[in-house]
Amino acid sequence: MEKYIKMQKSKKHKTDYEALHSPFMKIPYMDIEVARSLIDLGLNDIFDLRGRCPEIIYQEAIKKNNNINEYSIRYFRLAVYYADNINNLCVSKIHPQSWK
Repeated sequence: MEKYIKMQKSKKHKTDYEALHSPFMKIPYMDIEVARSLIDLGLNDIFDLRGRCPEIIYQEAIKKNNNINEYSIRYFRLAVYYADNINNLCVSKIHPQSWK
């Protein structure tokens, strides 16, 4: 008797092309969900982050979407650092793990 293995169809994830093609994805190592959060907050470009407090942006993002994890604060800090220092970036600070 032959055994048949039932293959489950893999679920396709909906791709967020707006976030994927946003200016925020020019930031090294940027997470697409964080880019989506920034767009949802009405931010349209990297320069919109200049002078902003990443913790406040993070809190505002959580109010709109409470599924944002705690690790994402690193990406918000990275994004604001990148916006504030776009012409004078420190290589050691352009990775999310640098922003604990």
